Amino acid sequence: MTRKLPSRSAALTAAILLACGGSAALLGPDAPQGIEGLVLLGPLCPVVSEDDPCPDRAYQATIEVRDAGDRTVTRVRSGADGRFRVGLEPGSYLLHPEPGDPLPMAGDLEVVVQSGAWAEVTVSYDTGIR
Repeated sequence: MTRKLPSRSAALTAAILLACGGSAALLGPDAPQGIEGLVLLGPLCPVVSEDDPCPDRAYQATIEVRDAGDRTVTRVRSGADGRFRVGLEPGSYLLHPEPGDPLPMAGDLEVVVQSGAWAEVTVSYDTGIR
């Protein structure tokens, strides 16, 4: 009898669940719903003009995901492109972006995950440049 080994994503999901205390809210990468987002850093220039708009850029950051009971569900890290994605059960969550020392920093975001849908968010880190 041949025994099928778990897929790499299943093993990764299990490791994440174990690391986070097995939170029932956390789902695997193939979940039908959750939160996906983009992390941006700005402003990057002290002066912005129409000729030189100096747009925000993608930023790698760690974001703590908390449930409605203020318990940590997981922590996610955005990629070099600033994008992140985490599968979650439907419900209300708080994204708590971890600050730099002391900058950059970003405010908490409340996010509601609906069944079968991905909530899209933008996390904006402030550099403090003025």
